[in-house]
Amino acid sequence: MENLLLAIFLTLAIATVLNIILKKFGISHIIGYIFTGTIISYLFGFNGLDIYSLDLIGEFGIVFLMFTIGLELSLQKIKKMKEILLTNGLLQVLFSVIVVFLFSYYLFKLDFNASVIISLAFSLSSTAIVLTYLKNSKDILTPYGQKSMGMLIFQDLAVIPILLLISFLSNSDLSLSEVLLQTTLSAVLVLVFMFSIGEKIVDALLKFSAKTQIEELFLGSVFSIVLGASLLAHAMGFSYSLGAFMAGMIIADTKFNVKVESDIVSYKDLLLGVFFFGVGTKIDVIYFMHNVHVVLAIFALTMLFKAGVIYFIIRRNSDKNTSAKTALALAQIGEFSFAIFALAGSQKLITQEMSSFLILVSVMSMILTPFILSNIYKFSSYFEKEFYESDVIAPIGLKRHVVVAGFSMLGRRVAIELAARGADFIVISDNLRHVLLARKLGYLAYFGHLNKLPVLESLAVEESKAIIITMHNEHNIRLISEAILNFYANANIIIKIDSAHEKRNMKDLTKLEFVDASYEISNLLVNHALKESL
Repeated sequence: MENLLLAIFLTLAIATVLNIILKKFGISHIIGYIFTGTIISYLFGFNGLDIYSLDLIGEFGIVFLMFTIGLELSLQKIKKMKEILLTNGLLQVLFSVIVVFLFSYYLFKLDFNASVIISLAFSLSSTAIVLTYLKNSKDILTPYGQKSMGMLIFQDLAVIPILLLISFLSNSDLSLSEVLLQTTLSAVLVLVFMFSIGEKIVDALLKFSAKTQIEELFLGSVFSIVLGASLLAHAMGFSYSLGAFMAGMIIADTKFNVKVESDIVSYKDLLLGVFFFGVGTKIDVIYFMHNVHVVLAIFALTMLFKAGVIYFIIRRNSDKNTSAKTALALAQIGEFSFAIFALAGSQKLITQEMSSFLILVSVMSMILTPFILSNIYKFSSYFEKEFYESDVIAPIGLKRHVVVAGFSMLGRRVAIELAARGADFIVISDNLRHVLLARKLGYLAYFGHLNKLPVLESLAVEESKAIIITMHNEHNIRLISEAILNFYANANIIIKIDSAHEKRNMKDLTKLEFVDASYEISNLLVNHALKESL
């Protein structure tokens, strides 16, 4: 018991310290969790062991991630994405498998079974890393974000036949036709149940728990739905995450989708942290040190050819920039490869040494991915630039202009007023739909994040007359304000606040100018009330 408590304490302490250090260098917290797993595994001597409980907890991080993705994808949206989801997804998996298989079988002289397993595993990308980044950065609304998400969803669906195929390869008595028939029937049963009886159960449960106005009952209902759908899918031979994804799609058509996502976000992030910690425990540092040159070579070769396949598939009907970003985002090897290697190893289709080697290659690609995603605009700009990517636009050359951060209802009213007064202004938003709307209205608008240095430089913030922040999220307001003041200490930042509490929370940022919404509105209401009737 004491060793367990010590392990938990050291895990939390190391993860916290590492992530604070990495944050200062702009490195993803995902890397901190992976490195923590590696350090702890060697400290307590469980490196290389099959830690089933830890893997199971971590897998439910992916379950809740897929559930939140499902919340944003109703059946109608899926129909609209059928080109991205089916055509691009199928072509990506198919051609990635072919390319990797040819290299494994003919160039590296591996046997047929090993070549098939490696090609199938390497065709998959990391849902946990890529979708987490796309959601947090709002890039999920961009063309490359939509294409990446479609491919990732298809890959998650492809895991089912891949695992079935490995089972078939390990058992010569197993009939492939019977396996396929059983899988098809199971899939039909799950879909029919989930979108008929299951849909009615979910709707009734959420309505009943919401009427009680007790938060823990509503949250308990959500957890019951997610876990129930996951267990149902797993019992029918599919992955946990597929059931959670379908549950999310059902809730997407209800009025509770936004509340549900906000309620489970912290749990999802915690479980994903456990997942990446589990990834770190699989790193064999000693084996890596002895085979570093081979691991690096295979790692580079795999990502290069996989990115090439994805680029040419997307390039069929997209511009160079979107194709490049999608290829860069999905070039890594995904977390489901661990399940494939584990199953193949247990069935003696690959050796234990080869399994360790392949896991190292996969983990290295996952470690590099957050760095690639954080700089994806910079890398893709070498192919082609797009108007809404303020990370890569040339400096605008304006002076004494106003920068409007955000283009929701308040941002639109500010833009209308500035335009009416003939002022020069720029709209910057991390919501692509808002950017496209602003462009349609004739405003100079860019997609990007105002807390990034390249964006501040491109929009000439140091030459601006004022920066009006129209967002409502206090965390985002602080993040942007601190970034602007670090870039240009004399910036004139104007923000709207709704309460004295918000103003107190921002009091350390002394250079901000506050507009108290309640004070201004109360004045306006009184003026209207006391105005003499004509």
